[in-house]
Amino acid sequence: MELLESLPTLLKSFWYIAIPTSLIFLIQTVITFSGLDVADGFDTDFDAHLHDGGDFQLFSLRNLINFLLGFSWTGICFYAALGENPVFLIITSFVVGVLFLLLFFFVIKQVQKLAEDNSFKITNTLDKTAEVYLTIPEKKSGKGKIMISVNGAFHELEAMTENDRIPSGSAVKVVKIENNNLLIVETI
Repeated sequence: MELLESLPTLLKSFWYIAIPTSLIFLIQTVITFSGLDVADGFDTDFDAHLHDGGDFQLFSLRNLINFLLGFSWTGICFYAALGENPVFLIITSFVVGVLFLLLFFFVIKQVQKLAEDNSFKITNTLDKTAEVYLTIPEKKSGKGKIMISVNGAFHELEAMTENDRIPSGSAVKVVKIENNNLLIVETI
């Protein structure tokens, strides 16, 4: 730390922020990529809601570290060029710190998209349209099959109707589910 003592006060301040912030950031990164990621441990009254409805804490240790990382390293990097105008240097560092936060929000939003549950649930077929694949006999006298798209994937499922016979190639709508696996359909 003797090296820092000879530096101007503003530059020394940036270094005093950058060193611990960088160490904490490295530790957070290692913890995150090792799968041991845990919450910040701080509860706040402030939440930011992303467009897709996911909760995201605005004021957290991780966000503070991201802001301080951008703020301090910008101050250090641009000190030689902007050191004669400390107000402009601090404003520039603040703006870059905010940009680091926004970049982090964007990255988290993209990672949350990867966590979507796209597993097939038969309840997602209700009120959807489908095409009859194998003729469906009338009045629940037998089973036929339909092709239906759920979450972008096609599924071949057994179906029955309470009405008249439905030939192959007909468009149908799923109206109910019986026994958790049998679709009841009607023509459109």
